[in-house]
Amino acid sequence: MKPSIDLTHNIQMPSKPRPIAIIGAGGIVHDAHLPAYRKAGWEVFGIYDLSGEKAEKLADEFAIPLVFESITQLVAEARANVVYDIAVPASVLAEVLELIPEGAVVMMQKPMGENITEADKILKICRKKNFIAAVNFQMRFIPAVVAAKKLIESGALGSLHDIEIKMNIYHPWHLWEFLFKIPRMEMLYHSIHYMDLMRYFFGNPKGIYAKTLKHPHMMQLASTRSMIILEYDDVIKSHVHTNHGHDFGLKHQESFIKFEGTKGAIKTTLGLNIDYPHGVPDTFEYIIIGDNGEREWQSVDFGASWFPDAFIGSMANLLCFAEGSETVLINAVESAYQTMELVEAAYESSEGGSTKIKYR
Repeated sequence: MKPSIDLTHNIQMPSKPRPIAIIGAGGIVHDAHLPAYRKAGWEVFGIYDLSGEKAEKLADEFAIPLVFESITQLVAEARANVVYDIAVPASVLAEVLELIPEGAVVMMQKPMGENITEADKILKICRKKNFIAAVNFQMRFIPAVVAAKKLIESGALGSLHDIEIKMNIYHPWHLWEFLFKIPRMEMLYHSIHYMDLMRYFFGNPKGIYAKTLKHPHMMQLASTRSMIILEYDDVIKSHVHTNHGHDFGLKHQESFIKFEGTKGAIKTTLGLNIDYPHGVPDTFEYIIIGDNGEREWQSVDFGASWFPDAFIGSMANLLCFAEGSETVLINAVESAYQTMELVEAAYESSEGGSTKIKYR
């Protein structure tokens, strides 16, 4: 008897969505947060940014009624049931959280600080102030990833033993000026998503091998290429390979996640990363070995993608958890802290260097 196949990417939506207060008016808010909330039909009651001009521009574009001059003003005028959506540089996240009222519902854009010391401080603030807090690792809610999770958990792929994530792309890092001023970049701001996703499917690894590197055409950035292996046992292979400097056209650019089990496999492309921010369509293909050994790949079009749909998913889960209709907060701050521990270990591995060879 074949296991049931569930290829839906549906997520639970809140019955009574809270109004959203946004702190930060950068590119990710413009490209993902606000389009997601508009698509979901949720109310954004106000926005604040250090640059009033940026906040005003987004307010005009997305019909946000209120633009605040300070976080203090936003908090003072916010309704009691508001959810705070915080998208600021990781280095100032802790000081912003100190301004949020006790017991609030909070969504933080990743990463959770720029290192484990800052992550520890953020976790302590969230606990001290009794926040219902999540970190926006929205890759867990990409429609193709939601479908993959359901298919794998149904048993259709047998025992999952291999996840490979590869990004051979050209990324326009100049869109985020602050990234040029920080000591950690690629693994902290990009591959963190992939390490978090490995945890989501395989759990916490017992170790990690990593090396993050500069690119000769992007020497102003701390790093733009990484090779990462998460260690579980002698069967599970968990591998991340990123190269953001493939500036040779689109023909050989790659952006995919591949899952392999004992009875089947999934390969999904993340089209957003190719020709970013324009992107190309996502794809989802799967194969399940038939009773007679037949092997045929099937394609599914979900009509949805990473931006903005995954941002609907992560916020929906937080809203459902806050209202009590969902019992698991998938992106809980405690889980995010463990991802930060993994990232910290990745940097320690990278800086520690390789096993040296004594040639004879």
